Amino acid sequence: MDLKYKWKNGYKPSRDEAARNESLLDEGQFKSDKDRQLAEQEARKHLGVPVRTSDESASVLPHAAPPPE
Repeated sequence: MDLKYKWKNGYKPSRDEAARNESLLDEGQFKSDKDRQLAEQEARKHLGVPVRTSDESASVLPHAAPPPE
């Protein structure tokens, strides 16, 4: 099975590259950001790489309480 979209660098990335890179597909082929996001998810599933989440950049550690005044 092959993907119907163009890869960003002109070649299918390895699983390690795909896990590290935020974008896997050439962005010029999409008309909307929503289409690009859906295609990115499909590409990650095709490669067997975890799909990125919207809160991925948020810290998982709790924030410290503000200092007492």
